[in-house]
Amino acid sequence: MINLVIDNKKIQAEEGSTILKAAQSNGIEIPTLCYHDELTASGACRLCSVEIKKGKRTRVVASCIYQVEEDLVVNTQSERVMNVRRLVLQLLMARCPESEVIRELAEKLGVKPQERFKPDEDKGTCILCRQCVKVCEEVVGVSAIGFLHRGADKSVGTPFMEPSGVCIGCGACAYVCPTGHIKMEESENGKERVIWGKTFKMVACKVCGRYFAPQEQLEYIGKKTGVPLDKLYTCVNCR
Repeated sequence: MINLVIDNKKIQAEEGSTILKAAQSNGIEIPTLCYHDELTASGACRLCSVEIKKGKRTRVVASCIYQVEEDLVVNTQSERVMNVRRLVLQLLMARCPESEVIRELAEKLGVKPQERFKPDEDKGTCILCRQCVKVCEEVVGVSAIGFLHRGADKSVGTPFMEPSGVCIGCGACAYVCPTGHIKMEESENGKERVIWGKTFKMVACKVCGRYFAPQEQLEYIGKKTGVPLDKLYTCVNCR
């Protein structure tokens, strides 16, 4: 076990664990937007920044990717840290002025928009956190979406922004999106689902009759696991 101090609290954490996980395990709150327990951390949003001290040296690091070290001293609320978080939120509010999640987080931390950062009305609510891309690659295993363009024009989407031939319509990307930027729509009768410009035929549970999953998703699961499709045509509630 690794011994360290977080906000004047002596704690122990497993070797290889991150500062963020160690803090969360001990009831210490650190704000995040791009972090998810089931995905590889990337430190994209920097909201989880904390100040660490090793010997006489201090610096600010992203707690979701920085691993705990013996005798490390961590401050999650120093003025230096709060300045970083305020700046990050001001930039996010300028990039995604319509995002309720960002506005609520900014209000919680007492952050207001700054005139020096001009709001960008064209970016929607995407903060380029990478969660959608990573869940599609790491969990689903199809890599249907990725990053497009560079710099200020960088965005997330399917290749050439056309309906993807490998997307299975599972909706995992929409599920993990922290700002609700990715939209997944279903027809009123539940027979169709639309995501990333592609329409998927939904399958009805053979027990209760409720439409619960895209046909392509069940075919993908059957092919990957070897489970017969007939067994997959039953929703979770009826199994």
